[in-house]
Amino acid sequence: MARLLILAHAPLASAFHAVAAHAFPELIDRIRVLDVQPGDVPEHVEVKARSLLAAGAGVDGETLVLTDVFGATPANVAQRLADGLRVRVLAGVNVPMLWRALNYAQLPLEELASRAMIGGSQGVMPIATTRPQNQAHTTNVHDSIDHHHQQ
Repeated sequence: MARLLILAHAPLASAFHAVAAHAFPELIDRIRVLDVQPGDVPEHVEVKARSLLAAGAGVDGETLVLTDVFGATPANVAQRLADGLRVRVLAGVNVPMLWRALNYAQLPLEELASRAMIGGSQGVMPIATTRPQNQAHTTNVHDSIDHHHQQ
């Protein structure tokens, strides 16, 4: 069963850890987090990340690393951790991606990464349009008692 390492700008990694604990408290021990602080030196972040990676590796040594923004320090460090076999990295972490990864943590790493990425992209959608403007709310357009008529 793969483990997760969340590597993101502070305080996102810790916030995602709290969200994971809310929905999947039984899996929280499978998650390691590293908040990258402003001014952190990438080489020092990498040392910390490798330490967490070693401490949090799954039984089979597989870890999915979730990071926030491609091209930023957390993602650049995460990319150095990836080996394509036992460590995979996804950028653009969001709650649907995280929950999908936790829900399917028992899958092989390649399939887990695929499902997490799909969950992340499917979790981004419009949910409502704005209310119509300047339209009167009427319960009965032709109310003969109040003589209200739509004009």
